[in-house]
Amino acid sequence: MQDDQMRLYVLRHAEAVDQAASDAARELTPRGVEQARTVGAFCQRHGLQPELILSSPYRRAVQTAEGFTAAFGVTPQNAPFLASGMRPDAALVELRAYQRLDSLMIVGHQPDLGDLIAGLLGLQDGENFSVGKASLTCLEVGRLGVGGASLRFSLPVNLMG
Repeated sequence: MQDDQMRLYVLRHAEAVDQAASDAARELTPRGVEQARTVGAFCQRHGLQPELILSSPYRRAVQTAEGFTAAFGVTPQNAPFLASGMRPDAALVELRAYQRLDSLMIVGHQPDLGDLIAGLLGLQDGENFSVGKASLTCLEVGRLGVGGASLRFSLPVNLMG
């Protein structure tokens, strides 16, 4: 990795209940709690510890970030821009505040994360990047803009156990 690149880890929230008082209040299922821990343990085993973790304020994303960080003892930070409905162009503006970090993890929702990844990889309009529940994608970002990143890996949680 070049000195001027940031490693961006993109984690979609784990499995959540279908119904709650609001979409923002949906919590992880017991399986989802285990999925978040599995991703954290995988990253710990492979030395993939982000310097900072930003999470959507939605409950299922916060619980995923907390389950992930249990392996590292790090507290994720609330990032309202990662809430469901995030637009890739707005996310890129927000992420500029963190571009000097060597590594950053964001925890959020689909299709938002897939759209952000697709843009960073320079995929054409209409092409998308599917992000499964509790999947982890790693990008090396040289420039926070369309086509400014390269894909390092994208793993579903079931391959991390």
